[in-house]
Parts: sequence; structure tokens; C-alpha cells
Amino acid sequence: MAMNKLKTLAAGAIAVAGTISAAQAADTVTFQLDWLPGGDKAPVYVCIEKGFCAEEGIEVKVEPGRGSSEAITKLSTGVSDIGSADIGALMAAKVTEGVPITAVMSIFNKGPHAFFVLKDSGIEKIEDIKGKEVATSPFTSSNVFLPLVLKDVGLSEDDIKLTKADPGALGPMLMNESTDVIIAWMTNVAIFTNQAKQADKEIVAFPWDAAGLELYSASLLASDKFLSERPDVAKRFVKAFKKSLEYVKANPHEAAVAMVAQVPELSVADIEGAIKDTMVLEFNDVTDKDGLGALKAGRLAATWERVSAAQGLDKDALDPETAVDRSFLPES
Repeated sequence: MAMNKLKTLAAGAIAVAGTISAAQAADTVTFQLDWLPGGDKAPVYVCIEKGFCAEEGIEVKVEPGRGSSEAITKLSTGVSDIGSADIGALMAAKVTEGVPITAVMSIFNKGPHAFFVLKDSGIEKIEDIKGKEVATSPFTSSNVFLPLVLKDVGLSEDDIKLTKADPGALGPMLMNESTDVIIAWMTNVAIFTNQAKQADKEIVAFPWDAAGLELYSASLLASDKFLSERPDVAKRFVKAFKKSLEYVKANPHEAAVAMVAQVPELSVADIEGAIKDTMVLEFNDVTDKDGLGALKAGRLAATWERVSAAQGLDKDALDPETAVDRSFLPES
């Protein structure tokens, strides 16, 4: 009996030691958000909460952000290893600053930008915003592409009355009709829909990709230092992130619960709504054709063509292929 007890204690000690050893062996990765936590950021929190990152031997620390430019700065200076930000912002930063960052996976294979109007506004297509009051937030990347979208439908900025307001004020401005149109992301459909219901109104969204703005947007970007010094860790993280993205699609409610467990100041209902809004940017006809996370040469080139035109950059200043490395993306 005593011998069996000693054996049990020894086995337990070995198991504990193994657990401690595994914990000590976990690779730490700092993940950089391009904005505050929200439903579109659910995959990285699911990766942590559901253990997908741990399965790959990775412990993740999440850093909040305030836009793609800040995220790119933090990645380029080594504050963070990998994160989500707009690939167009990366391309521009490579031309203007030569940042040592590379895209390894697409997240949004369609741009999130859109016009939102009230259903009874009489605006039935983008061209109908001519002469209307249009409100946008000061720092959204949508403002960069606005002139191109207007040009695609035969309009210019002179054809609209553009004002800028705090992002949180855009929805209420539309509902109380102090503006005819707002510019926001498709990830906000649930929020605006709920605001409209409270005002006994309905909204309609006009995504800009339907007007010809076909491009990659939010992507997984990594510092070149991280990719060169810890390539195996990077590959394992991308694998775990992709698995998390697929889980979020299949289980939006459970994903929202998992995210709120990590960020308790958020609400499950709001996060679940935002997750469902985000799915159209991640899982769509482009995904069906090219695969989840793909960075196809044609769409990549089209993205750079749009970005360079929007920001007045020399199109020949960058080969967009130099901004990506597809080798870290797991095979389907």
C-alpha cells in the first residue's frame, strides 16, 4: 500500500513537473490590434480563450491600438510581433518609410467601407448621394478611398456636403436626420440597426466594394524581425489564428462569450452582432474562390493600384509582392 502511494505521488510529481515545463516552454507572442477590442477582433481572443494558441505552444499578449498607422509603428519598432492592420496602410508605409513588416494572411478580403442611409431617404444607389449631407469620422481610412468611390460612380467631393464628426455621433446623426448619409464600416451594421429600431426607422448600407472598390483590407501583419528570428512560432500562430477565425464563423455566440471572458466590459450581444457583420468581409465569394487567408497576386496588385491612387503615390514605387510572404499560411 505504501509503495503504491509512493508511486502515485511520484507520478503526480512528474505530471506537475511536465505541466510546469510545458508552461515554461510556451512561446510568447505580442499581438497588436489596429483598434480597440470589438467583434471584428474576436479571433485572437478566441485563440486564447478556447486554447487554440495554447495547443500550438503559444501564449498571447494583446495590445490595443488606435488605427493601422499606430499598429504599423508598433510592429516596426518591435513593440509587437504580429497583429491586424490594413494591408493598404502597410503598402503605403513601405513606400514612404520602408517599414520592416510583411503581410502573412488576409483577414478582410473585401474592404469594410460603406455609406449608410435611412431606408425612407429616397437614396436607392450611391449616385443618389449627390447634393446630400455626408458625415464621416476624422481618422477613418474610408476617407482615403472616398474620392475614388465617388469617381467610380461619376461624382466628386464637390458633389456632396462632407462634414466630420466623432465616430460615436455618426449613428445618432443619421437617426435624427441631421445628416443624410454617414460613412462607416460594415462591421457596424448591427449597431446602426439597433439604433434605427429605437428610433422606429430602418437603415440601408451601400458597401463600396459593390461600387468597384475591390481590395484586401485588414490582414495579419508581422514584423520582419519576428518572422526571421522565430519563423516556427510565426507559422504556428498563423495556424492557430486561422483555426480561430473558422471557429468564430461556425460559433458566433460562443465566440462572443469567449471574447467577453477576456474583455468583460464588452457585451455578448454587441460582440455577437459585430461578429456576424464582420463575416461578410471574411467569408464570401472571394473566399470561396481563393481560400481563407489567401493573398492572390491579382487582387493584391489591384489593392496597391487603389491605395497608390488614393494617396497620390507612384504606382511603380512598390512591387506589391514584396509586401507579402505566403509561406506562413497553412495549406487548406
